[in-house]
Amino acid sequence: MDDHLGAFVDHCDIRIDGASDGPLAGTTFAAKDLFHIAGTKAGCGNPDWLASHPVNDDTAPAVEKLLAAGATLVGKTHTDEIAYSLNGENHFYGTPVNVNAPGRIPGGSSSGSAAAVAGGLCELALGSDTGGSVRIPASYCGIYGIRPTHDRIPLKGIMPLAPSFDTIGWFSKDPAQMRQVGEILLPDWQAPDALTQTIVPVDAWTLADRSVQDVLRPVAERLRLIAPVVHEITLVPDGIETWFMPFRIIQGWEIHQTHKDWIEEVKPTFGPGIAERFEWVATITEQEREEAAAVRQQVQDRLRTILQPGTVMALPTAPGIAPLCGQPADQLEAFRFRGLQLTGIGSLGQVPQVSIPVGAVDGYPVGLSLMAGPGGDELLLALAERIAGTAEDGVAPITL
Repeated sequence: MDDHLGAFVDHCDIRIDGASDGPLAGTTFAAKDLFHIAGTKAGCGNPDWLASHPVNDDTAPAVEKLLAAGATLVGKTHTDEIAYSLNGENHFYGTPVNVNAPGRIPGGSSSGSAAAVAGGLCELALGSDTGGSVRIPASYCGIYGIRPTHDRIPLKGIMPLAPSFDTIGWFSKDPAQMRQVGEILLPDWQAPDALTQTIVPVDAWTLADRSVQDVLRPVAERLRLIAPVVHEITLVPDGIETWFMPFRIIQGWEIHQTHKDWIEEVKPTFGPGIAERFEWVATITEQEREEAAAVRQQVQDRLRTILQPGTVMALPTAPGIAPLCGQPADQLEAFRFRGLQLTGIGSLGQVPQVSIPVGAVDGYPVGLSLMAGPGGDELLLALAERIAGTAEDGVAPITL
């Protein structure tokens, strides 16, 4: 393959043909370098991880299901180190090219998967989403991406990060293909509910740049053509920022518990930004985690009350267009924090969210997200297919 985008890892040159028949026959896909493929290593974005882990004996079930459905695996894609970033700039392996936002980051941590789909190197790609690692790259690269309901797709065969947040997601330019993959990967796929109402959380919208709001709000309003009931609400009466630190604390505590033994044994070298995050997570106390967990329960109660079957919530996927490559770490971190306030809603709530590439600001993609209650994945994928068509050059035509 001519990987002129720097999307694929060098340590694993692999191709596995899919079944000769099936709904995905003739399509190609890639898998983020967290997924286990028998006979290869998962490098997880860090050279010390690659060197200190054995060759995998088994293949992740999500990969096996796509192969059985006819899709051909064409390689493994770059990720941020240990999947702990939203930027896509890997200190050791570089930054995959975002063809729809030249000179700008692809987003992370599923950076290579999003870049490969956006750049036409494959039609589908698997990623993982813990704090926004599918949703943010989908928005920045101008493609579709979904974070499914937590635990609907078994996580066997991928590197864990923060287990109560981790999900397997996927990318495509084609919303019909997004649905097809959902039918394959979601083990209990059912006919979608009918849309009955749309919620617009005004406080979440204010986290996005005004230019993003102006582009995406008219698209969200078009959902009235399906179900005329649209409610504007304040999602978090105490201030949406009050959900941010509980998200960071619980996620960080779980990351430390997951990887502390490996870090202590191997003493890996991390790149800028990643190193500081791993130092910080080691300082989180059990009391802080317990206090954050109480807030998380409030978040989940709030979302389950709002997001009844047939209800979706519309919000910007990211606060703005993809930042420029090579920005100072402090500037990127400030933007990352604003993005996490948006993506942390779905992560804390363990609910599904799909990003739809229906807008552009100054010629660069921005995604509109739809969120549903637990198990509402089918509704989201059906709406994405109804709202817009296949994305070209980072923007999908609105068909609703």
